[in-house]
Amino acid sequence: MHLRMTGNLLLRPAGSGEVADLMESERLGGPRLYESHPDARYLRARIAFDDGSELWFTDARRFGHGVVLAPDEIDPYFASRLGLEPLSGELTPEGLCALAAGRRAPLKSFLLNQAQIAGIGNIYADEALFRARLHPLSPAGSMRLEHCEELRDGIVTVLELALRNRGSSIDDYRDARGERGSMQDEFLVHTREGEPCVRCGETIRRVVVAGRSTYFCPGCQKRLRARRRRSGR
Repeated sequence: MHLRMTGNLLLRPAGSGEVADLMESERLGGPRLYESHPDARYLRARIAFDDGSELWFTDARRFGHGVVLAPDEIDPYFASRLGLEPLSGELTPEGLCALAAGRRAPLKSFLLNQAQIAGIGNIYADEALFRARLHPLSPAGSMRLEHCEELRDGIVTVLELALRNRGSSIDDYRDARGERGSMQDEFLVHTREGEPCVRCGETIRRVVVAGRSTYFCPGCQKRLRARRRRSGR
């Protein structure tokens, strides 16, 4: 199952109440930056287990999806859709530069392409680019090895930090037990439009890249120029 932008997978113990009672007694919410309602109105799928417990999939925006696979279909399914795993050691600066070579797409769009590098969403692309001091609108193919080294380190640092903090609950996200993550408390740039940069003091800005809100510091995130192609003779 893939949640994409919103939604939750919630494990409901046996005897925990009817669907209509869900958010009457326990709201899986709290202050939100974006409007979303992870309650029973947006229950899209309910999987019942033999012990009486249930797995609920709630999603207000209907972006998530699920696929049923046989055991021997799992590896081929992911291999055809996902690129390098950034936390396994597969992602090296040299490999990152090779993936980006010749690409004119903005770095932000490049990082969101799961077929290149798996597991980087909108939030963590912003945070990784900030740590690497790279502007999100820089052409992906403009990076040199030193830029790829910084970006690789930024990606790994951000994803490991997010895992330790159990994700970012800025919207309706909760883990399977309904608990909030705390990565939102560690953001250096994402959702901080109008605030001073923690590194240089410049005002954080927001733009839209590939249809996604993108936050960056114009003071210390360098916008690279497209590299000229060498002409052969």
